[in-house]
Amino acid sequence: MKTLLCDCNRTMPLDSGAIARTLMRTPGASADGLETTHTLLCRREAGAFQRAAKSTGPGEALLVACTQESQLFLDLNAETAGAPSTDERPIHFVNLRETGGWSRDAKAATPKLAALIAAAQMPDVQPVTTVPFHSAGRCLVIGGADAAQSAAAMLRDRLAVTLLVDEAAGVDGALAQRRDLPVFAGRVTRLRGWLGAFEVQWSSSNPIDLDLCTRCNACLDACPEGAIDFRYQIDLSRCKSHRDCVQVCDAAGAIDFNRAPLVTDERFDLVLDLRDTPAFSQHQPPQGYFHVPQGVRGAAEPKRLFDAVLQLRELVGTFDKPKFFHYQHRLCAHSRNEQIGCTACIDVCSTSAISSDASRKGKAKTELAGGIVVEPHLCAGCGACTTVCPSGALTFAYPGPVDQGKRLHRLITTYARAGGQNAALLLHSEQAGAKLIDDLGRAARVDRSVHGVPARVLPVAVWHTASVGIDLWLSAIAQGASQVFVLLTAEEAPEYRAALAEQMAVAQALLTGLGYAGEHFKLIEARDARDLAALDAALRSAPAQVVAQPTPIVAQADKRATLDLTIDHLSAHAPAPADVVALPKAGAPFGAVLVDTAKCTLCLSCVGACPENALADNPERPQLRFTEKNCVQCGLCETTCPEGAITLVPRLLLADEGRARRQPRVLHEVEPFRCIRCSKPFGTLKVIENMMAKLSAHPAFQGAAAERLKMCGDCRVIDLHSNASEVRITDVPRGTPRY
Repeated sequence: MKTLLCDCNRTMPLDSGAIARTLMRTPGASADGLETTHTLLCRREAGAFQRAAKSTGPGEALLVACTQESQLFLDLNAETAGAPSTDERPIHFVNLRETGGWSRDAKAATPKLAALIAAAQMPDVQPVTTVPFHSAGRCLVIGGADAAQSAAAMLRDRLAVTLLVDEAAGVDGALAQRRDLPVFAGRVTRLRGWLGAFEVQWSSSNPIDLDLCTRCNACLDACPEGAIDFRYQIDLSRCKSHRDCVQVCDAAGAIDFNRAPLVTDERFDLVLDLRDTPAFSQHQPPQGYFHVPQGVRGAAEPKRLFDAVLQLRELVGTFDKPKFFHYQHRLCAHSRNEQIGCTACIDVCSTSAISSDASRKGKAKTELAGGIVVEPHLCAGCGACTTVCPSGALTFAYPGPVDQGKRLHRLITTYARAGGQNAALLLHSEQAGAKLIDDLGRAARVDRSVHGVPARVLPVAVWHTASVGIDLWLSAIAQGASQVFVLLTAEEAPEYRAALAEQMAVAQALLTGLGYAGEHFKLIEARDARDLAALDAALRSAPAQVVAQPTPIVAQADKRATLDLTIDHLSAHAPAPADVVALPKAGAPFGAVLVDTAKCTLCLSCVGACPENALADNPERPQLRFTEKNCVQCGLCETTCPEGAITLVPRLLLADEGRARRQPRVLHEVEPFRCIRCSKPFGTLKVIENMMAKLSAHPAFQGAAAERLKMCGDCRVIDLHSNASEVRITDVPRGTPRY
């Protein structure tokens, strides 16, 4: 890959020689093109870009170290004769200016700039599966008469608009005499779906059916109370039951006081909701739904309405978005046997895209029962569900953990290779987060009181900040990073903030328990440019202790595998090794199971409920065994246990160099109960005693029948047949099962 550097009119120091030497020692990176540092690549030296564009053939990417003029370079490439198109040869861009070149310690930023270039040179990740949306432009506008008609006027030349005048809006203007659009009145009783597939139900209780009304205005003239206005709805509080309006509307039949409320079900592709209260309460509404409240003055905020109208007008046709997640049912710890365990993903989802599938009802025997259902059309790609998932059943796919892990690894290792120390990763979103980083960099250029992004802080743009979690954070620390910062803006829902805070508390507790000093993980909140001073100060926090020997291992596809490898490395090089590290209860993906042996009957219900094979029996004898490495603290064993004998203990077991958590250990063991007839072991004493106590009052289990409960299955059948003459059908109470 050829790389073009520009110092932006000599406003930032660039040591292209040092950068080139670092990239030559970085596997997979290229120093081609770094022999020259340009000064005005976007203006006077544009010819250098054009020559580079022509010299890079199809399939060979070109990297330009400037995002300010990215559109100009794309246009130049299109106008350059002999240059491959961007479809044949991609052009990548990396921001060096705002991310470090304009900071107060820019002269020390060479290792960071080399790392950013090396990461930008990585090939594009493989595309993911897409989710299709089909919109024919059928748009429902809900609101008061005036507001809805005004919005419809801006949409009707592009969309097939239907008006639903909200009955709760009260007096809000008049309906147009000309009925150019379908107009209804009522209250929305159900609204669900997404772009291209909204299901709307509304109920109308007013005597006038707007669909039948011809706007002849005879009813207005006939009503003695003036209870009808140009909204063509009857004010029932003023109506005195003269019914003159019914008589004058006899031909059209639009007025009927005896009609039951009309319930209408329709499908739409788009919805513009002008009511004060939105139809969707979640932080991220479905795509295709726009809420613009009218406010106290009864008029929508002009800018918000204009933005919504512009977006609605473009939503006609077929659209695709990435399928952001990958779900493995076999790993899911949400439910077993209709018992609920882990609900982390359902609780954190801000779009209500995840629902429980815990019930077996209606399922065929061949179907997998339990687990969750994720609606990809509602998923916004935040990735928070994958971050809080303790088992790795949900994995973020845009990009996946392997590709993201390789990117972070290259950043950290290239930075260290160039002589950088105490690297801090700054994860930020590609939209609002990137804008704040740019704002901070530009502020540092003109304001001496602003430091800018420090030389040790490596910005990493991600699709969403909640999509990177504890496995990649700890992996970065194990690879030599000092800290991981996550920049939160107005884009993040409250659920994401809470989930990230919980996960960071777990990760920090782990490192603190191993003796690593300092704060390794931090959430930085900066909603807009007004918070730049706080962001500037937060990025200059003191570094935390780094691992003595970085690991070369990158993130794995399996979340638990990444965590195991990372924890083993951090424990092996811990400043203060520990056998057990206590973890916070909220969000802990590791832990032990404590069993009250006085209560436990070894019924093994917990074994059948455990989705991760952390709990197991012993076919040879009555034992309950536990492998701590597999436990995800989902709580299914705790909720399933009929005796309430199980308690979860969030912790990380590191004894014996981690072997202790990998080896099964016995939690409870008893001597087996032996058949009173043949002495064959079956069940346990406590199980037999409990069974006999519960059946002691049942008439079918008295005398010899009660003794058979102490026999194994074979002896029970033999004894029953050998004493068949003693059992008469009349002795068995009606309704008792025949054995």
